Amino acid sequence: MVRKTSAWATLAAAGVLALAGCGGKYGTSSSSAGSPSKAASSSGVLATARSDLGTIVVNGSGRTVYVFDKDTAGSGMSTCTGKCAALWPAVKATSDSPKVAGVTGDVGTITRSDGTKQVTLDGLPLYTYRPDTHAGDTRGQGFMGVWWVVGPAGSKITGTGSGSSEPSSSDSGGYGSGGY
Repeated sequence: MVRKTSAWATLAAAGVLALAGCGGKYGTSSSSAGSPSKAASSSGVLATARSDLGTIVVNGSGRTVYVFDKDTAGSGMSTCTGKCAALWPAVKATSDSPKVAGVTGDVGTITRSDGTKQVTLDGLPLYTYRPDTHAGDTRGQGFMGVWWVVGPAGSKITGTGSGSSEPSSSDSGGYGSGGY
């Protein structure tokens, strides 16, 4: 019963993303990232962690942080809204100066249309991926060819790492890597 629910949720999420116009090739990766740095506690917004993709940026809960190719650095806005934002939640902050540990790029914020502050790295809005349910998951890596894990200096990481794999039917709702 739990597996059917998970597969259904993943299928629904994939449909939402397709409807949101985030098109491209689907690709996932799941890694066993190390624990985020101690400063990534609930009081910190961003930190770093080791993964099979190298050192990556994570949020205060240790969840992998992503950038979106359709966003423009320095534009002051996110292009992932509505249904897209439901699948790719914004990394949020309560102040204009979010707490970070190990992140060397320029960290800032933008104000979303709902008035919340979204964290940026080198001018690009940051997101998590809802199907990444555990700290260290990188299932969103390369998703639809437009979503990427981000490194501490702010550069997107486009590799697949040693632990990458094609999505299973439970990851993609049975669509596989080329079914879109």
